[in-house]
Amino acid sequence: MKSYYYRLLLAFTVIFLIQLTGLGIVLGQFFYLIDHPISTQVQHKYLLFLAVTFSIVFFISIFIASRVIRQYTKPIDFMTRTARKLAEGDYLARTPIEEIGIDNELGLALNQIARNLQETSILRTMEKERLKTLIESMGSGLLIFGREGTVNLQNGVFEKTFGFSSDSLIGKSIKEIGFPEEIEVLIEDVFLTEKVTERQIRRDESYFNVYGAPVIGRHGNWLGIIIVFHDITKLIRLEEVRKDFVANVSHELRTPITSIKGFTETLLDGAMNEPQLLKDFLEIIQKESDRLDVLIDDLLELSRIEREGFYLHYGSVHISDVIDDAMKIVSGPLDKKGMKIILEGQSRIGVEADKDRLIQVMVNLLINSINYSKEGTTIFITTSQTAKEVIIQVKDEGIGIKQDQLPRLFERFYRVDRGRSRESGGTGLGLAIVKHLIEAHAGKVTVESELGVGTAFTITLPKKAA
Repeated sequence: MKSYYYRLLLAFTVIFLIQLTGLGIVLGQFFYLIDHPISTQVQHKYLLFLAVTFSIVFFISIFIASRVIRQYTKPIDFMTRTARKLAEGDYLARTPIEEIGIDNELGLALNQIARNLQETSILRTMEKERLKTLIESMGSGLLIFGREGTVNLQNGVFEKTFGFSSDSLIGKSIKEIGFPEEIEVLIEDVFLTEKVTERQIRRDESYFNVYGAPVIGRHGNWLGIIIVFHDITKLIRLEEVRKDFVANVSHELRTPITSIKGFTETLLDGAMNEPQLLKDFLEIIQKESDRLDVLIDDLLELSRIEREGFYLHYGSVHISDVIDDAMKIVSGPLDKKGMKIILEGQSRIGVEADKDRLIQVMVNLLINSINYSKEGTTIFITTSQTAKEVIIQVKDEGIGIKQDQLPRLFERFYRVDRGRSRESGGTGLGLAIVKHLIEAHAGKVTVESELGVGTAFTITLPKKAA
């Protein structure tokens, strides 16, 4: 900046010297006329010369002054314009140092400030976007209250879960929102105690773990509170399924074990001495042992399928071959009940799959249809295909299933008719195994049923392995 002022001072000094020189010439000529009387005509010429000289000097001074003023005020105009734009939030504004053509330290400093503000603005925008993305990507609902007790921020998960919109929440207090009583009490507790509070609540069919905590500033000042809603509905239901599974396994194991133990004690108490009674009891013990063996095998099979290391042996498979092998396996129970199977649809359909696992699926479905159908009825197996999928349907003329029972049909140990299932030797795990094996093939299985008419299971498999 010193050089800037030195140049400005030098310019005005030059202008002053030019004006002083012009004034000196004029005064010199003026005094010369006084000391040397001349004719009026010559005197007029001298006066004209002095006027012209003075005018030339004056205009030269004005010209130089305007150039100097324009040269040294132009940077100020540029910097003022740049400063005004920066104040308005335009951090891309710059002072054009190249146009000015001088070493302008103030302009360079102003440009550096502009660059710093631009970088800060970009950084703040990035941080804001990251924070917004983080908040919106949370799997839990988020609600933030300011120190005045009104809502400052919420994310999309919270809006979707509780049915609120952003416009209906921002700036509203707890009472104005209309939360369930349990949530209002928790929020008020956090406001009053300024301590972390956690509580589990239920809303309709959903369960939430609500976490509330105060928001403390860098200098220890209290800024408000944050409320996080963790949806734990799936965890609660998984826990219920686990409890039901343990209870069902215990019950299913206890029944044959109790029978075996009871008949064994009866035999030891003297019944073994009666040949006919001994034979009957041993047949019952064998039947219960077989049932226990099947149950354990199914449990182990289901465990293997659900394990992470489970994999399928893919190969080229014809659906007709799978159905033929499955029909051979169930031919005994089928003939015993005088039932028959009718094949419909396309005969030769190829698919990439694990043949043994598909046979296992078909056997489980056919056994299920046989167990829950009357004697002399028919099972229909229909096959079809699309450009990318193979469709297999197994339809029976059995007792049917109530509509409210269909969603639970593929649960482990779930039985539509517990008495008939036990009489047939079923374990309640067959359909669960079917579901897991089909999903392992990247397919899906669905069921339709009408009470007293029959049930249809539909399997959809991709033609190519994933």
